[in-house]
Amino acid sequence: MIAALVLIVLALLGAPLFAVIAAGALWAFYQTGDDLATVAIEFYRLAEMPMLVAIPLFTFAGYLLSESGAPSRLVNLSRALLGWLPGGLAIVALIACAFFTAFTGASGITIVALGALLYPALNQAGYPERFNLGLITTSGSLGLLFAPSLPLILYTVIAQQLHVGRSFTINEIFLAGVLPGLLMMFMLSAWSLWVNRRQARHRFSWREARATAYASRWEIPLPFLVLGGVYSGYFAVSEAAAVTAVYVLMVEMLVYREIPLRRLPRIMRDSMVLVGALLVILGVSLASTSYLIEADIPARLFSAIKHYVSDPLTFLMLLNLLLLALGAMHDISALVIFVPLLLPVAVSYGIDPVHFGIIFLANMQIGFFMPPFGLNLFIAGYRFNKPVLELYRATIPFFAILLFAVLIITYWPALSLALAGRGG
Repeated sequence: MIAALVLIVLALLGAPLFAVIAAGALWAFYQTGDDLATVAIEFYRLAEMPMLVAIPLFTFAGYLLSESGAPSRLVNLSRALLGWLPGGLAIVALIACAFFTAFTGASGITIVALGALLYPALNQAGYPERFNLGLITTSGSLGLLFAPSLPLILYTVIAQQLHVGRSFTINEIFLAGVLPGLLMMFMLSAWSLWVNRRQARHRFSWREARATAYASRWEIPLPFLVLGGVYSGYFAVSEAAAVTAVYVLMVEMLVYREIPLRRLPRIMRDSMVLVGALLVILGVSLASTSYLIEADIPARLFSAIKHYVSDPLTFLMLLNLLLLALGAMHDISALVIFVPLLLPVAVSYGIDPVHFGIIFLANMQIGFFMPPFGLNLFIAGYRFNKPVLELYRATIPFFAILLFAVLIITYWPALSLALAGRGG
């Protein structure tokens, strides 16, 4: 107990997450008399997971896109196609942010990269400033449910190590996130259309649409190349990641020539620093997960909860409350710490592991901007030079809408499982 309290205090004081998890795993194995080399052995298991190759490649591709003129071209194309709608520029922001978060896996990068384009454009178009702040801060986390989002891949890796419930593939989890992600985007789009129904519209022009489509002609095929290849079975996920990285590298450096060779080492370093942090956290979490399974802690947790919660619906409600309470945590932290604890309990209540993953990530998506400590609130405050309290007020309606969407996702399993062939 004392060791656990010490680790919690160290985490609160800002100790690196991987160090806290590794120390916890080492202490647990020491207490049980197991060889401490087990931690290193579990860490080495990362090398046996071919799916993890996709993480650095997709991350590198996402960083390349954010450093190029792709954000500007995507915004211009979306505005030309959708700007004629009332509130059309707001929908442009939603689509652009979801696209970039899906490829970078980091909502903060989306706010920084696209905020400079979208926030001034929304203000100039006459949209209310508070709405604009709320929209950009919220949209930064959209896209976590869309392939090839890194949290989707990481959830699959962690869940497969637990060997609980039915087995599933990365393609299933990619498909499972499509409809819930579209639901969230649709609900936010409907709200944006209604709030800004009296705003001046951007007149549709076939000439502008053709020009912006031509300017983006090399980037438009990218989602179809990745998702079409994966869903059709033509590519494995790791192969799709390699194709994506090579394609984006060639397009941005050789075709558009927007990323000079001298900038490439910095982009590679920045993207791999993020990947390195993810893999170290994931590696030590595998050791922690191994101890949890060996000590039968998930079964004990289920037995304790069963005394108070007898049906799956009540458990799901409590699960949502717990995940929202953890909203201040970075999504990767929540994944590696709580999925090994909660997934076996959820499976014991008859909840499909794919559905559980979508519920988990949908809650984490909201957690990014949930007051008082949501990470995106502080990133947006720094990016737009606004007080955090103002961002609290700006995000309230968006939070309420997405919370309602999470409840739909939670209590309507077919929404997540239909495309994966499990909706019946």
